[in-house]
Amino acid sequence: MERTATVLVYSDDVNTREQVRLAAGRRPADDVPAVEYVECATLPAVLMELEKGGIDVCVLDGEATPAGGMGVCRQIKDEIFECPPVLLLIARPQDAWLATWSRAEATVAHPVDPSDLATALASLLRRKLPSAV
Repeated sequence: MERTATVLVYSDDVNTREQVRLAAGRRPADDVPAVEYVECATLPAVLMELEKGGIDVCVLDGEATPAGGMGVCRQIKDEIFECPPVLLLIARPQDAWLATWSRAEATVAHPVDPSDLATALASLLRRKLPSAV
């Protein structure tokens, strides 16, 4: 049986979480596993899910409140052992340097472009799960 990848999507905005799910779909590329999503609207929920384990990639909303995705990314990179790769949704191209500070592996501009998001997510899944498919 083929492995399923688990993607954590963090945003306080239910519409942003939905945009991510719909943009990437069940399989962001043919050569990566099907994806299951875990949605989180708060930082404590993100930390709880990561502590449980089994998350392959995180997609964090840089504009989330009160805990923005950039700060959340920096925190989980410091606190979570073997932290999964992070795709950060940024509002402006000028925010890319902050994404570097936060140690995110990839960025995509918000509002989400389905092609950009699927490509970035698939790339992170390939790095995390090189022989999953």
